[in-house]
Amino acid sequence: MPLPPPNPVRHVAQDPPRDLDDSLLAIRASEGDDEAFAVLVRRHSSYLLALAQHLIGNRADAEDAVQESFLSAWRQLPQFRHSASFGTWMYRIVTNRCLNVMRRPRPMALENVAEPAAADPDSSPPRAAETNAATAALLRALMELRPELRACWVLRELHGLHYAEIAHVLGISEPTVRGRLLRARRALMEAMIPWR
Repeated sequence: MPLPPPNPVRHVAQDPPRDLDDSLLAIRASEGDDEAFAVLVRRHSSYLLALAQHLIGNRADAEDAVQESFLSAWRQLPQFRHSASFGTWMYRIVTNRCLNVMRRPRPMALENVAEPAAADPDSSPPRAAETNAATAALLRALMELRPELRACWVLRELHGLHYAEIAHVLGISEPTVRGRLLRARRALMEAMIPWR
C-alpha cells in the first residue's frame, strides 16, 4: 500500500521568542502582532499590578486600572516613540490611570487597606499586635495623602525609581518630584508620631 502524499507545508506565524527585548516586541506589536503584545503583558503585568495596588489600595480597582492601561497601550502603540523603555511608558500609563481613580471622591473603607505583613513568630503577641497596628496606621496615612504625593512616594520608596524616572513617569520636573517627596515624607512622619 503506497504512503499518502505529504501534507503541503503551510506558513504559520511563529510566536515571538520570549528573549526578545521589549523594544522589538513593541515594534512587532505595533505592526499587529498580538502574541508580541501578549508577551509584553505577561512580562510587565505583575509589577504594574503591584504599583497600581500600592497607589489605589484596592486590588479589584488596581486590576481594572492595569487592564485598562494595557488596552490603552495597545491602542497607542503606533504612537509609541521608544524614547523611553516600554516598561517606563507603561509605568506612566498605569500611574496616570491610578491618579484618575484616586482623584475620584470615594470613601476609604478600612477593608480596602492592605493586610499588614505577618509578624515574626518569635516576637511576643503584644509586640506583634503593635507592629500590625503601626503598619495599618502607615497604610491609612498613605491612603490619605493627596494622589500626586502618594504617587511620588510609592514610585520612589516601594518601586525604587530614581527621581529622573519618576519625573518622566509623572510628566513633571525633578525639582517637583523632590518637593512632593518631601511633603509626602513629612506628612507620613507626622501621622506616625504616635507610633514612635
